[in-house]
Amino acid sequence: MSPTQMLVWAMAVAAFGLLLRRRGLAPARRALRDTGASLLRLLPMIAVALPLATLFAELVPPDVAQGALGRESGLAGILIATAAGSLLPGGPFVTFPLVLAFLAAGAGPAQMVALISAWSVLGLHRILVWEIAILGRRFALLRVASGAALPVLAGLLAEALLLAFPALGR
Repeated sequence: MSPTQMLVWAMAVAAFGLLLRRRGLAPARRALRDTGASLLRLLPMIAVALPLATLFAELVPPDVAQGALGRESGLAGILIATAAGSLLPGGPFVTFPLVLAFLAAGAGPAQMVALISAWSVLGLHRILVWEIAILGRRFALLRVASGAALPVLAGLLAEALLLAFPALGR
């Protein structure tokens, strides 16, 4: 278990202890029941998404990952990654293993920063299915227009950080 995972577990245990102390046994049991129900809903998704992402990544030829999205692709690669990230459907169980596989195939870290940022900020599937329906077209347009440059800027900043601190890219 990684130090980050241990920290998250420690926070969960502390939060559970605090809930138990402040609110009592009934809310703590309810929280555990809800946690179990959420876990049961997520496990099938994880069981399908992780292998699917790695299988898909194996289908991506290394020359595509290294060429269009490689370290040397610069701004063009960041723009391609931004476009791809905005079109990439699914949650983190698909996206993060896919990014990991692209990195292993030779994609550049700065380009993958742009891809994840675009997936987070500009995810077309979320905009169409959720954001417009709940928040309305005007707000969705305002948010997308004001955040459209963020993935590109994140990729460029990552590129600058990698030049200044090459160890970050290893």
